[in-house]
Amino acid sequence: MRISIPVSAFVAAIVGFGGTLAIVIAAAKAVGATQVETASWVTAICLAMAIESLWLSWRTRMPVIAAWSTPGVALIAASSGFSIGEAVGAFIVTGILLIATGLFRPLTKLIARIPASVASGMLAGIVVTFAINAVKAIPVDPWLILPLIAAFFVIRLFNPALSVLAVLIGGGAAAFLTGRVGGLPTPELSTLTLIAPQFTVTAIVGLTLPLYLVTMASQNLSGLAVLRAAGYHPDPGPLIGVTGLLSLLSAPFGASTTNLAAISAAICTGPDVHPDPGERWKTGPFYALAYLVFAIFGASLVAIFAVLPQSLIVLVAGLALMAPLANALAIALTEDGERMAATVTFAVTASGLTLFGVGAAFWGLIAGLVVLFLETLKKR
Repeated sequence: MRISIPVSAFVAAIVGFGGTLAIVIAAAKAVGATQVETASWVTAICLAMAIESLWLSWRTRMPVIAAWSTPGVALIAASSGFSIGEAVGAFIVTGILLIATGLFRPLTKLIARIPASVASGMLAGIVVTFAINAVKAIPVDPWLILPLIAAFFVIRLFNPALSVLAVLIGGGAAAFLTGRVGGLPTPELSTLTLIAPQFTVTAIVGLTLPLYLVTMASQNLSGLAVLRAAGYHPDPGPLIGVTGLLSLLSAPFGASTTNLAAISAAICTGPDVHPDPGERWKTGPFYALAYLVFAIFGASLVAIFAVLPQSLIVLVAGLALMAPLANALAIALTEDGERMAATVTFAVTASGLTLFGVGAAFWGLIAGLVVLFLETLKKR
């Protein structure tokens, strides 16, 4: 045991949680969740991630780290017209699809066949709205927002992983000291709240399918790639199946989909953690411990976010998605022959189009695949 093992695990947990919690809050607000339901969402998803990371790391003796689907919650936050009940129904079906993917390898291979350019175009179209809204937050409160933006880009030169967290903590402190926050809420322990699911065709097509695809293409496949890059070669099926099972069990409490981590996993899998790859799996239990603490105090954390200025929340969410946006755009435009399809996917997804009650992410994916199919026919 080295001190670098728990330190790496706790850094990964804090960065993953603090850097993107604002997006989860935005997703809950988009589907009309109350503060109690939002607290249950955060508590349940943290518990699911803690159990997944602990079990998979111990079982495989590899640093298998779980995370919530940041692109997935961004997709939910960018949607409109869905209730929390429909969202829960979509989470349940997504969990079932992930379990099926883990059990039947052809499904994993089928998702892997979706061109990276089109999948990345869809992801970029989902998250670009948050980046734009972060810029739009400047005139709302320029004296708070502009210094935080400057701090973000300076800090990320030295430590990109902590830059968003620094903005969140610094912005929260500044808001409190300047009187933008009336007072901090009373600390309270979290509770879980059962939410009745609603299964509708529009929610399954508009939320479930895009959520499943973006979770698999942008998270699970990326998470497996991080493990392989670090020298680990796990069987993908059981890993995806376990995250799907925990997603299914936590969904009735409001929790959105969980999956294999990519960025957090990168912090826990490198040689800085431990020179012996066989010892790095121990980051999993410490990572799980951190998320157990987050779960216990999830209600207090949600309450704190509720009293912070809305412009600060919008800014943090936008800055947290800047790096995923840049990466998605780079991948989307890499292949010359697929650029038009990726661009169409991006444009349709970013437009916010809703047709027949189905959201833009689905139509963006369909449009991109159709354009790519036509391009392929022309080459033949």
